[in-house]
Amino acid sequence: MSIIQQHTQATLSDAWRTINIDALTEDSSVNFDVSTLHPPLPEVSEADARAINGQVRQLLRGGDAEGALRGCLEMPVYNGSEAAKETHLHTVIEVLQSIKASEMTPMLQRIYAQQGGSECLDVLMKYLYKGMGATSSSADGSSGRATPARAMTPQATGFSQVGQRPMAANESTGSAMSVLLSWHEKVVEVAGLGCIGRVMTDFRRV
Repeated sequence: MSIIQQHTQATLSDAWRTINIDALTEDSSVNFDVSTLHPPLPEVSEADARAINGQVRQLLRGGDAEGALRGCLEMPVYNGSEAAKETHLHTVIEVLQSIKASEMTPMLQRIYAQQGGSECLDVLMKYLYKGMGATSSSADGSSGRATPARAMTPQATGFSQVGQRPMAANESTGSAMSVLLSWHEKVVEVAGLGCIGRVMTDFRRV
């Protein structure tokens, strides 16, 4: 075999595809732990999430819905078990349910104007999307776990609710989605469309 033929075969070889070019680049993420780029997140247990729920309910009973909402949003569960995250999701939705539609925009504006308000509304948007996803799963019957639709059931009225109507579950799910969509609209009005972009690109998940 001539030198020209050997050179041609070596050139046409696809062995170069097996080389990891990133490993040869000093600034590549392959050469360092990317987790160091993110600050450590405190771990929240289910007991901690239930304790937050108790504090929030106490604020609601005292008539401080804004304080309850801000308290939920200032303590999101990023690093915790699924049970802890579900508990906190239900806490947030319970607060959203207790606030009148006429109070949504003024309350969001006050929170947004305070220090850390933009971050709070970003957190709220995360829980709205999480709640919508869980509610949709409940409507499709694809999720066996507790969903926000159950957390959004009406308060006790004194009437017996033993015999549930056939379509009651679907109506409850629709009501839950309606509330979440209403809040989504108000958050976008106050915080702008940039809130959605920040939520979509944030590595922290609730």
